[in-house]
Amino acid sequence: MTESAYIRQRDTTAEHGQKRDLSYPPLPEPLPVAVYDNHTHLEISDGEQPIDYHEHLERAAEVGIVGVIQVGGDVETSKWSASVAAAEPRMLAAVAIHPNEAPRYEEAGTLDDALAVIDDLASWPRTRAVGETGLDFFRTGPEGLAAQRRSFEAHIEIAKKHSIAMQIHDRDAHDDVIETLLRVGAPEKTVFHCFSGDSAMAKIAADNGWYLSFSGTITFKKNEELREALQVIPRELVLVETDAPFLTPTPFRGRPNAPYMTPHTVRAMAEVLGDDLGDLCAQIAFNTEKVYGSWADGLVE
Repeated sequence: MTESAYIRQRDTTAEHGQKRDLSYPPLPEPLPVAVYDNHTHLEISDGEQPIDYHEHLERAAEVGIVGVIQVGGDVETSKWSASVAAAEPRMLAAVAIHPNEAPRYEEAGTLDDALAVIDDLASWPRTRAVGETGLDFFRTGPEGLAAQRRSFEAHIEIAKKHSIAMQIHDRDAHDDVIETLLRVGAPEKTVFHCFSGDSAMAKIAADNGWYLSFSGTITFKKNEELREALQVIPRELVLVETDAPFLTPTPFRGRPNAPYMTPHTVRAMAEVLGDDLGDLCAQIAFNTEKVYGSWADGLVE
């Protein structure tokens, strides 16, 4: 597999079973101040005319998105993420076994081996986060929860061992994720990827110095709780992401997502907060660099 090859193809159907519009949306108006996409999956092919990561990053730069965190979810995608980020100045890597993958490795008797690979990849200079890791009670049944919990706690220790950030996947598991972080001790830089909680959870995050990363879901009409949470969390703990190719913001929901779509979410966030767009962009960029460091450091010649 070459570094430009896709590892997997996204399903072309929406969750309700209907065919998706597979055309990429047009480029939005550029942001006045450059920001970063905190969480994306550029190894996943999507769209009627798939875009490789080079094109994704070029399009992103055109609209003021100057860097991304490329996120792994198993051994293969984590290796890909770390390898590409090692030589790509616009990309840093996050590596992990996704909570929905942990039970599969456990059942095969290879979870410890997989975690050892993540531990090694976490030592690479341009791997700046362990993630996405956490708990998912939506897709994994009770039989897989012990593996998820063991994997999550192992990832916390890996992040602390290497003094890098951690990106949390939390689906229908808010209380359990918080309990684990408080009991085990969260890494210094803990980020809730695609935050899905309410204002009460945002207050807990603020009290503990945890970062909240908002995706295109904050533009969905039904998600008033997310907009309320954004108003609670201090600006210095706010990040933005796409989770591309998923969670495309309104008005292009359901179509392929990409880092270049980040401006739609940032503009929606600025509107919710009543902030000047440029000021919010500058704050998000500052926060992102504080969590992950410089995109210029650690490149392989």
